[in-house]
Amino acid sequence: MKTKILVANRGEIAIRLIRAIQELDYEAVAVYESPDKDSRHIRIADEAVWLGAGPRCDYLAIDKIIKAAKKSGAVAIHPGYGFLAENPDFAKACEDEGIIFIGPSAEVITNLGNKVIARRIMAEANIPMVPGSDNLAAGEEGVETAIAFAAKYVYPIMLKATCGGGGRGIRLIENDAQMREEIPVARAEAKAAFNDDRVYLEKVVIEPKHVEVQIMADKDGNTVHLGTRDCSIQRRNQKLIEIAPSMISDKELLDTICETAVKAAKASNYFNAGTVEFLIDKDFKFYFMEINTRVQVEHTVTEMITGIDIVRTQIKLAMGKNLAFAQEDVQMRGHAIEMRINAEDPQADFMPEGGKTVSVYRSPGGYGVRLDGFVYQGFTIPEVYDSLLVKMTVHGFSWNETVDRLRRCLQNFVIAGPKTTIPFYLNIARDADFISGDFDTSYLDKHPELFNYDDNANEASKLSNLIAEIHHRGHNPYAA
Repeated sequence: MKTKILVANRGEIAIRLIRAIQELDYEAVAVYESPDKDSRHIRIADEAVWLGAGPRCDYLAIDKIIKAAKKSGAVAIHPGYGFLAENPDFAKACEDEGIIFIGPSAEVITNLGNKVIARRIMAEANIPMVPGSDNLAAGEEGVETAIAFAAKYVYPIMLKATCGGGGRGIRLIENDAQMREEIPVARAEAKAAFNDDRVYLEKVVIEPKHVEVQIMADKDGNTVHLGTRDCSIQRRNQKLIEIAPSMISDKELLDTICETAVKAAKASNYFNAGTVEFLIDKDFKFYFMEINTRVQVEHTVTEMITGIDIVRTQIKLAMGKNLAFAQEDVQMRGHAIEMRINAEDPQADFMPEGGKTVSVYRSPGGYGVRLDGFVYQGFTIPEVYDSLLVKMTVHGFSWNETVDRLRRCLQNFVIAGPKTTIPFYLNIARDADFISGDFDTSYLDKHPELFNYDDNANEASKLSNLIAEIHHRGHNPYAA
């Protein structure tokens, strides 16, 4: 009987994990809630366990996930990202039940998930950081501490959830009145999202570049980096586009950042895959931001430029293997860009399009093109989950070749039914600043014209081409 690994996630990341598990000759066990009964991830798994009616609550139910693993005979669990991936209680529950958690230890997740503790660890290791505070006390005491911090470091100040992530529980504060108003709001959001209402402050880095480093570490402490990614193009502190490697031309600076990432990982006793995130200011000084204790959505761009399967490596490390490569074996080749194709309307403040059915699905392909998705023609998008449909990653020998490939793929990508981010991304792929690699976290604010497009005309053009092709195939028996 084959060894079984349970995938405690859904959607495209569940499919990604299942494929890696099966390639390693293990059996993949999927879990699902009722809204996902038609999802592709449960179709390709070797078996699937129903968690409950949901939505969301069952994917987050540690006891149900553990029970599903024991019922199926799974010896390990991969949490993917989101849901339980950075929950130390879940990692600890796996450890207590003798189930392998494919990720770092519960202790490491606890320490790095708490941004204040993480900052203390980095300070002891002399990792450069922006000025920040400890957790703010409750009530008026915390507000007065915050206002004093702002007086010392000058507005704007970033108010952040201590145990936050994914852009939630974070506020840009411009003055004392806003500070007083937003602290209780941020606390409430943090409590709802992370079951922890603690918040703290950081001095804002104005219009930074957001650069992160993929690291891998085995149980013997061997730690390597897989180069940089640029995640500067964001909305509401959530990433939209990811690029590898960073477009910063100063190679010495990027080498230093990568070495610092390895140093940070070792200082925190890190194991498995993780991402060390940095902000780089206009003077090209860099500052530690956080360590994400999981595989990232954007891991695909790193895989494309290095040829290293991050998820496969994760599993092997968790199952007791050491890293099969050293730092000198890691070679970066070309450029890669990932765009998150979401069922959202960018012209309506990225309003989700859940509940709509994909009436036509026609994906691009060809050399250097990778698609990670779970939708198909006739699929009805659940209203209760994240709006991500497909991650499209393109790779090229040069930056210009990669952008040309990206533009061609976006022009050929047809998802009819819901509105998507495709036409918005097509505008970005045609933008001169993007093509030149000139962007930071203020990119969207500086380019409101990117939201100017006729969504209906674009879709009508694609559909007319598709209808013409279908007609051609129907009348030409020799058509390919």
